[in-house]
Amino acid sequence: MKKALFPGSFDPLTLGHYDIIKRGVTLFDEVIVAIGVNSDKKYMFSLEERTAFIENAFADEPKVKIVTYKGLTVDFCKNVGAEFILRGLRNPADFEFEKAIAHANRRLATIETVFLLTSARTSFISSSIVRDVIKNNGDYTKFVPDSVRVK
Repeated sequence: MKKALFPGSFDPLTLGHYDIIKRGVTLFDEVIVAIGVNSDKKYMFSLEERTAFIENAFADEPKVKIVTYKGLTVDFCKNVGAEFILRGLRNPADFEFEKAIAHANRRLATIETVFLLTSARTSFISSSIVRDVIKNNGDYTKFVPDSVRVK
């Protein structure tokens, strides 16, 4: 069984994340969406809300599992038996950042990082853009799955 871990803060889940996960399930037997917990970071949405957004978005997809974790991603991969880290790339800056992390992860563990290019229609979307739209009372629903709604 080929398992991939798709780590992130998902604050909130965007259509870009959704696209990478949907495409990931065509490549892997299981995609583990791993919500990283960082006590130093200030999130717009609680861990419970972020988990619910993802669970509801993939309720009909048995190949997607949602978990939370702390610590090094490579250590968590070992704990859950994931051989691959799945990442999405939107632009050259993402590539340079993700390349450095992938090299570091390969030095720490025997884990491969698989990069998928985001689709053209979602390549400009980031969680920080979505949060800014929400903070300014804009129509954020154009950038997130239906499961993501602000109360």
